[in-house]
Amino acid sequence: MKKILVYAFATVLSCSAMAQQKMAKMDSKSMKMGDCVMMHGGKMVCMMNGKSMPLTKTMTMKNGTMVMADGTVKMKDGKSMMLKDGQSVMMSGKVDKMPMKDHMAM
Repeated sequence: MKKILVYAFATVLSCSAMAQQKMAKMDSKSMKMGDCVMMHGGKMVCMMNGKSMPLTKTMTMKNGTMVMADGTVKMKDGKSMMLKDGQSVMMSGKVDKMPMKDHMAM
């Protein structure tokens, strides 16, 4: 009976440790800002390799989406939209709302 309890306790303990490791990996991954183009303070900014620079020319993403320096986004299917402050376009072409940080240096 003791062996069964010890085995059950060890299993529960190892499962909880694995769950915490997976959560920690997911948190660090989601906090890292990837390469993207975003509207910040009314200006288009390109984030590449952790560095930001003003977007001065049209950029084409992997899926064919084009992002213009004025914030206009033209999807591959022909639809267009204007980015609002805090929205971004990932290099894959996915439009997202980025969590903006007040202390983010531009």
